[in-house]
Amino acid sequence: MTEEKELDLPAVMRDRREKLERLRAAGVDPYSRGFKPTHTSETAKALLGDAERTNPVTLAGRLMVKRLQGGLVFADLQDARGRIQLMANRNVLGDENFARFADLDVGDIVGVTGPIFKTRRGEITLEVHSFQLLTKSLRPLPEKWHGLKDVEIRYRQRYVDLIANPQVREVFRARSKIITSIRGLLDERGFIDVETPVLQEIPGGGHARPFLTHHNSLDRDLFLRIALELHLKRLLVGGFERVYEVGRVFRNEGLSPRHNPEFTLLECYQAYADYEDMMQLTEDLIVVSAMAAGRPLETAYEGESVNLTPPFRRERMADLVLEHTGRHAVGEELNDLFEEHVQARLRQPTFVLDYPVEVSPLARPREDDPRFVERFELIILGREYANAFTELTDPIDQRARFEAQAAKRAAGNVEAHPMDEDFLRAVEYGLPPCGGLGVGIDRLVMLLNDQPSVRDVILFPVMKAES
Repeated sequence: MTEEKELDLPAVMRDRREKLERLRAAGVDPYSRGFKPTHTSETAKALLGDAERTNPVTLAGRLMVKRLQGGLVFADLQDARGRIQLMANRNVLGDENFARFADLDVGDIVGVTGPIFKTRRGEITLEVHSFQLLTKSLRPLPEKWHGLKDVEIRYRQRYVDLIANPQVREVFRARSKIITSIRGLLDERGFIDVETPVLQEIPGGGHARPFLTHHNSLDRDLFLRIALELHLKRLLVGGFERVYEVGRVFRNEGLSPRHNPEFTLLECYQAYADYEDMMQLTEDLIVVSAMAAGRPLETAYEGESVNLTPPFRRERMADLVLEHTGRHAVGEELNDLFEEHVQARLRQPTFVLDYPVEVSPLARPREDDPRFVERFELIILGREYANAFTELTDPIDQRARFEAQAAKRAAGNVEAHPMDEDFLRAVEYGLPPCGGLGVGIDRLVMLLNDQPSVRDVILFPVMKAES
């Protein structure tokens, strides 16, 4: 039995529903309550060694391929760790059970028990001595010769993408390992993992248009957070000295290969530190993340070589703009020139230092030139991967900055930072000298898994309405 070449979806689904009803009529539950495998496909294969045959093992997974050859049925069983071939033999199972096994469909989830052996062709195989249908699949999987290639379907139906394209599962395993490694490094260094509000009265800590929602019981509007910064700084006021959060943030902006309205951000804050300390921490986080993803520091992204070996290049924004444009500039003009003419040209990891104060309302000014602040962004292959400050702790200066931002909002800039009186009150109690860092987790996962779009590293990205 092979999969359909030209798929007639209604007919296939009708056929599978008829099988479902026949099973129920025969007293077979097509949706099992539970099942306990003894091994995975990976550990079962490892058992064989030099032996001809192992004791029986029990596996569970999804049937991916099925081939009928006379009195034998060969099938591939896929679980979370890989695939293993199954062989059902009429002489072993008997006519009735063999017919039941042959009647299973690709996509069905089954439990099987039997010994592991190696076929004459050298393929490690489980000989089916008993089996149980655990879940009857009513929809066929994508046509086996082509897999699931349509990116729209892949992102919208990620559950099918994960079945049809096992390499996609490896990207998300790597994502998990990267986040775990980041948490591990910060935990080792005495940072405390915290959770701060997603629903906020004032969406601060960044320049972005927020999502608006309404709390019915309180009868007031609230916003989904655009950053983690201001609540984490409040915790430093309260006496914590090292805090971090890996959390979802939300920005009401367009969709692109680099932007999803809902994304994952790491922010961490360290008392008695500055942006020099944050540069060192950033380099360390990149290194442990690459190790966790199994990527060498000298690697490539979309065919372009990139060397993630510290120390990274460090350059002042004003110097880079002068180098590439020949222009001296300050303020918002400097930032605009950098974004338009310079950023895309920075291919190897570069800390861009000392941003204009006008675009950095939460960062400490440089003592030698207060037109600039102690801030950096890490640029790799023309993209921002990290943003960090020596944090502003002067409540008088912070209020003046917020007032300047409020004037911009009043003039129509919806992304200017809002006034936050409670945060100002907290800073007035005393915010210790500190450094803060934000890292975009999704972009980092893209880089370390050589994935072209942010949608390739977010399990369920935001999509346009399905037509």
